[in-house]
Amino acid sequence: MPIDSTAGQSRPDRIKTFGFLLIPNFNTIGCAAAMETLRMANLAAKRPLFRSCLIAASHDPIQASNGMRVVPDYSIQDAPELDTLFVVGANPIPPRNDRQLINWVRRLAGLKVPLGGICSGSHLLASAELLKGYRCTLHWEDIERVKETFPGIVISNQLFELDRDRYTCSGGTAAMDMMLQLIAREPGGVEIATQAAELLLCDRMRGAREQQRIPLRQKLGHAQPKLSQIVAIMEANLEEPLELEELAQLNEVSVRQLERLFHKYLDRTPSQYYLELRLNRARDLLLRSESQVRDIALACGFASPAHFSKCYSRLFGHSPRGERKQSPLGS
Repeated sequence: MPIDSTAGQSRPDRIKTFGFLLIPNFNTIGCAAAMETLRMANLAAKRPLFRSCLIAASHDPIQASNGMRVVPDYSIQDAPELDTLFVVGANPIPPRNDRQLINWVRRLAGLKVPLGGICSGSHLLASAELLKGYRCTLHWEDIERVKETFPGIVISNQLFELDRDRYTCSGGTAAMDMMLQLIAREPGGVEIATQAAELLLCDRMRGAREQQRIPLRQKLGHAQPKLSQIVAIMEANLEEPLELEELAQLNEVSVRQLERLFHKYLDRTPSQYYLELRLNRARDLLLRSESQVRDIALACGFASPAHFSKCYSRLFGHSPRGERKQSPLGS
C-alpha cells in the first residue's frame, strides 16, 4: 500500500483521507454515522476537506451485521494513502481476528498512521497489541469480554476516547460525536463541526466526558428482579422522591434489605443512587432544554436551587450554570 512518511500529518492544503476497515458482520450504523459526519463537514465548509473510503480484506462484497452486503472501495493490498484508519468492528466479536488484517494494521501503526476503532473495533486493535498504554472504549456489551481477554489495556465506559493517535468509540451515534470532535481539531474546525451537527439534526454535541448508559439489566443480569423494580420506581418518581421507608414498603422488603441490595450490586446506598438518577436527569434537561435552572431543580426533586447546585457540582465538578456555559464541543 503506497503510504508515505507524511501520513497522519496535518496539511490544510489537501483533502484528508479516512479509511474504514470493514470486519465481516461490521456495525453499519457506527460506520455510516462516522462517514456521514465527514460528508456534512464538507458541505458545511463548502469545499472538500475529507474523503472516506471503505476497505476490506479483499474486493469481495462484505456482509454487515444487519445482513446488508457492501462492496469495498479497496482491499488492503491496494488501499490508498491514509491520514487515519478506523476499524469498524463486528457484532458479535468473532472468535479470532484475521491475521492478515492484524498485520496490515500493525504496518500502518509503524508508519505513524492514527488508528481508531468503532463499536468493537478496539478488539482488533488490542489483538494487534496497538492499545497498550492508551485509553480506549467500545460498546458496553463487549467491555467485560475485552477486559478479560486483554487485561493489560485500559478500557473506559466513555462514549469515545481520543488518546493521542488512537480514536475509539462505543459505536452507534457515538461515532458521530467522535468525528465532530476530530473535525473541531482542524483549523477553523469548531465552526465547521457546529454546522455539520446542525445538518445532521444533532441537537447536542456530546463530549468525551460523557459515559455510555449501561442498562441496569446488563449490570444485574436476571437474578435481581426486586432491585430492578425498586430502581424503576425511583425513575418514575424523580420530581417528588420517595423516602426509603416508602420504597421498602412498596417492594415488600425492609429498609435494611434495601440497603444491602444497593450496596452489594450497585456499590451505593439507595439514597446515593436515587440522587444520581435525579442529577443525571437534571443534566439532560440542562443540555437539551431552555428551562431555567430553578425550574429544573424543582423538576428533579430539589427544594432550592442552592442545594441543587451544591449536589450537582459535587457529582459533575461544575455548577449547573457552568455546564451550560461550556462549549458544546468541550470534552
